[in-house]
Amino acid sequence: MPTPNKAASVAELKDAFQSSNAAVLTEYRGLTVAQLKTLRRSLGENAQYAVVKNTLTKIAANEAGITALDEHFAGPTAVAFVTGDPVESAKALRDFAKENPNLIIKAGVLDGKALSADDIKKLADLESREVLLSKLAGAFKGKQSQAAQLFQALPSKLVRTVDALRAKQAEQGGAE
Repeated sequence: MPTPNKAASVAELKDAFQSSNAAVLTEYRGLTVAQLKTLRRSLGENAQYAVVKNTLTKIAANEAGITALDEHFAGPTAVAFVTGDPVESAKALRDFAKENPNLIIKAGVLDGKALSADDIKKLADLESREVLLSKLAGAFKGKQSQAAQLFQALPSKLVRTVDALRAKQAEQGGAE
């Protein structure tokens, strides 16, 4: 029979899984408390980084409908629950892992889909959502201005063609 504390922990973790856009499992073996504090700060307000108990977290993940992470709940595990932009959090974790090789990214889940450690690294290589949207808007704006130039060119070309035909007819009419 589970204790009330364990049941509350499972409920809290389940809620964290359900309310986050993504979750990234890491192994933190060998990191100091100061390094973990630095990692939490680097994740910012987009993510909550929590050291967790594997059994309770596995139960909570399963109750939240996430079973793809079951094999990764071994060893010292911490979870980054991402509520903001997953790309920014993946970048923060990747950059921290480069500086601190003791942090190992195990796996993750994004919108209910399982991610491997390599997938998370690829996600970290993406540009942020805002940058991608601004590039898309710039591309649309460029195409619109090209279309506008084309549409403006058509009437003026038509006028020049009509003028050339009139001039040619005038020459032919004057030559007869």
